[in-house]
Amino acid sequence: MDPEEAVPDVGRALRGLASRMEAYESQQVRIGQVLDSILSRLPATPAVAEIPPAVVVPLPAMSSAREPRIPPPPRYSGNPQACRGFVTQCQIQFEFQPSQFSCERAKVGYVMSRLEGKPLEWATSLWESQSPLTFDVKEFLQMFRTIFDAPGRVATASSRLLQIRQGSLGASEYAIDFRTLMAETSWNEEAYKAVFYQGLSSRLKDDLVSRDLPDSLEDLIALAIKVDTRLKEHQADKERSKKSHPVLAPRFQNPMIPPPSPQFTTSSSEEPMQLGKARLSAQEKLRRRLSGLCLYCGGQSHLAVSCPVKLGNTPASSKTVVSFAGSIVPKSVEQSHQFHVPVQIRLSSQAIPVSAFLDSGAAGNFMDLAFAKKVGISLFPVTPSIRVFAIDDRPLSTDTITLTTGELSVQIGALHLEKMSFLIIPCPSSPVVLGLPWLRLHNPSIDWSSGQISRWSQYCQRHCLIPQPLQRVTVSSTSFSALPSVYRDFSDVFCKKSAEFLPPHRRYDCPIDLLPGTMPPRGRTYPLSPAETAAMKEYISENLQRGFIRPSTSPAGAGFFFVEKKDGGLRPCIDYRGLNKITVKNRYPLPLISELFDQLKGAKIFSKLDLRGAYNLIRIREGDEWKTAFNTRDGHYEYLVMPFGLCNAPAVFQEFVNDIFRDLLGKSVVVYLDDILIFSQDLETHRSQVKEALSRLRENFLFAKLEKCTFEVPKISFLGYIISSRGFEMDPAKVSAIQKWPLPQSTKAIQRFIGFANYYRQFIKDFSSRIAPILSLIRKGGRPNCWPPVALEAFQSLKDAFISASVLRHPEPHLPFFIEVDASDVGAGAILSQRHSADGKLHPCAYFSKKFSSAEQNYDIGNRELLAVKLALEEWRHLLEGASHPVTIYTDHKNLEFLQSLKRQNPRQARWSLFFSRFNFVLTYRPGTKNRKADALSRSFSPEDRLPIEQEPIIPPFRIIASVLPQFAEQILLSQSAAPSDTPIGMAFVPPELRLPILQQTHSSKQAGHPGSEKTLELLRRLVWWPTIRKDVRDFVAACTVCATTKASHSRPCGLLHPLPIPSRPWTHLGMDFIVELPPSCGNTVIWVVIDRFSKMAHFIPLRKLPSAVELAHLFIQHIFRLHGFPVEIVSDRGSQFVSRFWRSLCKSLGVSLQFSSAYHPQTNGAAERVNQALEQFLRNHVSLCQDDWSDLLPWAEFAHNNASHSSTGRSPFLSVYGQHPLAFPQDLLLSEVPAADDLAAHMSVIWAATKSNLEKSSLVHKTFADRW
Repeated sequence: MDPEEAVPDVGRALRGLASRMEAYESQQVRIGQVLDSILSRLPATPAVAEIPPAVVVPLPAMSSAREPRIPPPPRYSGNPQACRGFVTQCQIQFEFQPSQFSCERAKVGYVMSRLEGKPLEWATSLWESQSPLTFDVKEFLQMFRTIFDAPGRVATASSRLLQIRQGSLGASEYAIDFRTLMAETSWNEEAYKAVFYQGLSSRLKDDLVSRDLPDSLEDLIALAIKVDTRLKEHQADKERSKKSHPVLAPRFQNPMIPPPSPQFTTSSSEEPMQLGKARLSAQEKLRRRLSGLCLYCGGQSHLAVSCPVKLGNTPASSKTVVSFAGSIVPKSVEQSHQFHVPVQIRLSSQAIPVSAFLDSGAAGNFMDLAFAKKVGISLFPVTPSIRVFAIDDRPLSTDTITLTTGELSVQIGALHLEKMSFLIIPCPSSPVVLGLPWLRLHNPSIDWSSGQISRWSQYCQRHCLIPQPLQRVTVSSTSFSALPSVYRDFSDVFCKKSAEFLPPHRRYDCPIDLLPGTMPPRGRTYPLSPAETAAMKEYISENLQRGFIRPSTSPAGAGFFFVEKKDGGLRPCIDYRGLNKITVKNRYPLPLISELFDQLKGAKIFSKLDLRGAYNLIRIREGDEWKTAFNTRDGHYEYLVMPFGLCNAPAVFQEFVNDIFRDLLGKSVVVYLDDILIFSQDLETHRSQVKEALSRLRENFLFAKLEKCTFEVPKISFLGYIISSRGFEMDPAKVSAIQKWPLPQSTKAIQRFIGFANYYRQFIKDFSSRIAPILSLIRKGGRPNCWPPVALEAFQSLKDAFISASVLRHPEPHLPFFIEVDASDVGAGAILSQRHSADGKLHPCAYFSKKFSSAEQNYDIGNRELLAVKLALEEWRHLLEGASHPVTIYTDHKNLEFLQSLKRQNPRQARWSLFFSRFNFVLTYRPGTKNRKADALSRSFSPEDRLPIEQEPIIPPFRIIASVLPQFAEQILLSQSAAPSDTPIGMAFVPPELRLPILQQTHSSKQAGHPGSEKTLELLRRLVWWPTIRKDVRDFVAACTVCATTKASHSRPCGLLHPLPIPSRPWTHLGMDFIVELPPSCGNTVIWVVIDRFSKMAHFIPLRKLPSAVELAHLFIQHIFRLHGFPVEIVSDRGSQFVSRFWRSLCKSLGVSLQFSSAYHPQTNGAAERVNQALEQFLRNHVSLCQDDWSDLLPWAEFAHNNASHSSTGRSPFLSVYGQHPLAFPQDLLLSEVPAADDLAAHMSVIWAATKSNLEKSSLVHKTFADRW
């Protein structure tokens, strides 16, 4: 045979051998498993007879314990959810089969053999690179889990644990799921118990409530499983009993309900209480055949094929309707096993209370014949009569129903009222029976533990829960005297007691969704006073009675406390801040108030409804109640209704009321949370719209406070405004509150005033500029308890402006809009107006003013005027975009008339033109003399047009002179009257003509030393300010030729920075260095630099030459010790002076630690080296051409260094060490206008006087001692 032809045969043979080998291996594995199973059943220590030594047969060596055969884990391809299980299976292999793995790398190789996909690619790269991870299986698996395991496993498990519910699972299955999640979390046992109990089914919790719950979680789980098992057994016994002993009961058919199919019997698989088409059993068919009865109706003398009931031709004398009705429980059944509800049957003269039995097996509503006759209910014949059968065809007390009642008014509970009729049967055990048709129609939710109906269906809310004079909710007619008679039919909407019942669940229930992995915190229990304790008990009792709260076992718990009302009462508050932080926010928007008022155009008649209970009318979403739990000293409770304080409450409630009035919003109704405003143009339309609103409140179980409602008025108060057909204005009550507002003396008090005033800013022409001086009090550096004259004037000016504020008209889209705009150097102003036909004048609709930013103030006049137009259009875009008439814009800048016809535009105008293209407007030139209103608004930010008032400088003159030359002081003082309103407190305003000299003095003088832009800016901002100070400083320093030629560029060196430890106080850790080989100056050639590493303060000491160690010690005592004492540590280079034996011994005896920089690495003493560089730069800037006067410049250099702010500390060394900046030019101290400064000056005077007195006494003592007679 040719070798090439034999190759395929060999391949097939090899493949066959391989398959057989795999089969053998699998058989061996199965055999091993069977052997292990057999061995596990053998006794642990079998009795073995002792064998003499001679008989012992040597056996092959083997391990003392056989290793179990464990199948390999399935291949892992990267699923994060399977990662943890895969790693565990691998660890089991390593633990129970150690002989299979000779080393750690073998274990890693085994794990890799079970990988595929991306995990295999990752492991292969490690294996090929000989990574250390491949030699340590523990490290390998740890990194493996870090990469491929599901992130946030613990957080996910915690979230799932909070949401787990038993549902239809058995208690044992629920416990398994709970324990699985519990294994991945680390809560305390009390939390586990609470969450496990919370997740149990209601049926199981109802049974456990009567038992004493165990203390431990395991005992609780065991008890739950035990009770659940017994309940299942009980249910199974009950079902077997029903199948073997069916309940005998009549069944009837209500004439108003279509009859079921006549083919009826009980199926062997159906329970007696179930309804529907029933089939004859085999036994029943046999019985009827033997008795000669009809197989269809069970009647005699005919067969099923000719059954008159089936054919519908029953003789008139015997017309009956055959029906198979549900089970009315016979007398033999105990009353305790029946569910009854109290009802009232309302007759014309009385209300008759009776107990009604709810029977889900009855096919109609029934009333006992004796009871009907007793109470005098009129009865009427049923045509045709209704034939009654029992399930097993047993004889009943009556076999036909021939009587029925008329429609009766039946009240169930407090609010449920309906009209219904009853079929009459003899049923003395239950006077009234409500059957399955009634249950299906009303679908009531029953609280079986309390035996009450807890909730009605949507059908009931629309048809049955209508206002009637109920006994539980009785309202006297006098309480509705304020309600117009036309709305008296809706008096139930204003009933206070009706709002005290638990509202039904709706799709608008408030959800509380938590961020993943979070848990509501448990708040503190606040101590309460006796009055607060009494109020708390009353609050808890009332809300428990209403059903708004219930006892809780939640692991969460917010704090409960009270705040005092304006009338002295107590308002309960719950601290939900912790819960709100971890709640997913509902972003449903609240309406804009200005937009609401724009919808009131043309309205002349108004009514307002204020909802009662508001948030309490919304339920908490089922399952989220535990998150609202709160703590009191009397117990732990949780809300069933939406409480105040939840972050999503406003959004949820706004969405609810918006959907109720969705088709009416903006047409006849505006809604803001619980305030509802109905507006109309005529009385007749208005009344129909109010009725529609009240009807919707009734349908949705909402109630209003009659005492806060207003009906059919031409002027109404709404959201703090007075609204009328003329427009809207400020509420006089609010204006009065502002007029009586005391002068605020704290930041919070000022913020309250600003917030209150800002609500009405649209009525004030120049609100932004008026409020600016007050805003400066709460900015950084402001003093809220020290009001300068300009702020006091602004405070009074605002109060006066609120009194004289005009009425703003409602914008009407069908009328043209006019805008008057103007721009000054510092701001823009605009007025939106409309011309009304009544007087032909322009009436304001809104005011607008805005201060320009520093960049906008640099625009030329044309662009500032154009910016004013843009800002006005942005402010009123919602009214002007798409207006039916062109908008007329008046401006006093004539060039703007040609804006829309420009052929060439600058980049800014080109950008703005895209925005302008959205509006239809015309620009009209109006001279400034006729554009005074807008001009006043724009110039309200500028100080030139203010009323001349006598002002004293806020900055003490000596503070101004301290940092500028004396010749500038008087000019700066004179310019303070023109200072802008936003000049920071404590700073002097510098006019434009003085800014360049001030910059030169602050940057280029000897005491400044050419610092950088940030240090120059910091020096200036200590005392002076102007609007463009930062830009001017940056430009000036960048243009400084001295800095450009003398300062070196810096680049970061390679390597890592290891900074020295940071000292805790000044002059304890020093750095020293020498600058050598300088040109001679006054005989000096060396500068000794000493720097404090804490404050960065430095001393520059000129020396003739490098000192010896002994000379250095004397210099240190003379220049450093006398000022700052001995340090703790000194850092220096390895110069001969510092490493000498004398210097080391001296420092050791003084307790000073010496640290030396590394050789050829001066960065170790970086602080001293950086000061050397700055000093050399200063000397280059100021030294003469001969370079022989640098010794005289050292004091100036030292002052400039210590006076400049250091980038590391953020402050100057003088301020860090002495707590204040020095005066560059000392002057006499003058009294300032700031009381605190007066106190400080007086205190210093007392200290100086005492010092002088002590000096005089000391001098007298010395003189007495020294004088000789």
